[in-house]
Amino acid sequence: MRGAVIYAPGDVRFEDREDPQILQPTDAVIRTVATCVCGSDLWPYRGLEPVDEPHPIGHEYVGVVEEVGSEVTSVRPGQFVVGSFATSDNTCPNCLNGYQSSCLHREFMTTCQADYVRIPNAHGTLVATDEHPAGELVPSLLAVSDVMGTGWYAAVAAEVRPGSTAVVVGDGAVGLCGVIAAKELGAERIIAMSRHASRQKLATEFGATDIVTERGEEGIARVKELTHGIGADSVLECVGTPEAMQQALRSARPGGNVGFVGVPHDVAIDGQELFFSHVGLRGGPAPVRAYLPDLIDRVLTGRINPGKVFDLTLPLEQVAEGYKAMDERRAIKALLNP
Repeated sequence: MRGAVIYAPGDVRFEDREDPQILQPTDAVIRTVATCVCGSDLWPYRGLEPVDEPHPIGHEYVGVVEEVGSEVTSVRPGQFVVGSFATSDNTCPNCLNGYQSSCLHREFMTTCQADYVRIPNAHGTLVATDEHPAGELVPSLLAVSDVMGTGWYAAVAAEVRPGSTAVVVGDGAVGLCGVIAAKELGAERIIAMSRHASRQKLATEFGATDIVTERGEEGIARVKELTHGIGADSVLECVGTPEAMQQALRSARPGGNVGFVGVPHDVAIDGQELFFSHVGLRGGPAPVRAYLPDLIDRVLTGRINPGKVFDLTLPLEQVAEGYKAMDERRAIKALLNP
């Protein structure tokens, strides 16, 4: 088969790789229908995470089951499935508590920008649709496998409630999906922080009521101005930088909550400042599997359309261009068709 391999910062290649095989009785192999480039893939691409040796890359996928291990009974060959970037057995205590991304048998997916993918813990990770979806729904179902599920978790962790005010820090695909999530969870006011016209337009389409272009202290002051000097009930941090975390924590009101889902890079939190802020803080890898049935239903019934975050579609063989376009901010998110 063919798939993407990252060799070094800025060096992603599309080349022949070994076909995946069933290694454990809980595995499945799927034929990829769509995959994509994630904002978190850009960390190693930009040299902000080490690339010690060439390795496959990619963790978002939807596909058709080709083969299953002997212990996989939840899905069968021929079914269209949606999975998660973190695999889970869906039966351990952490899974049963709704944190499948902390499954005791968790494995993170890292080989998904390819024609075929082996899915560990397939019996607890994959969710099949009743029938093969129409092609126009595939981008949104692909979004559910990560960015929509992650945006949803950011809103849940930030405790978005009906009638509340939410701020979304970050205008990438996760942040834009966080706007969708905040609206679906009933936020009355959604403040999206964005400096890019195309992303502002999409955020507004998804449900943002206000756009804040300022950053740093000016951005915090603008949020306070929009919230009568108090701050927001909920803040979704969808970037992972020190500046974004500071922006999030200081934009929340006393008693408010921050949900952080941007993978942290050099983020340090002042314990004394947090102590006196009365702001709650929760985050981590999103337990996407917990939300899959609900989010898939919302997509299939037309209630949400997170696939709009894909503003560039390429054949999988042009995966390197997908990385380059996102790195240069010419694209929000690149969808790849095998």
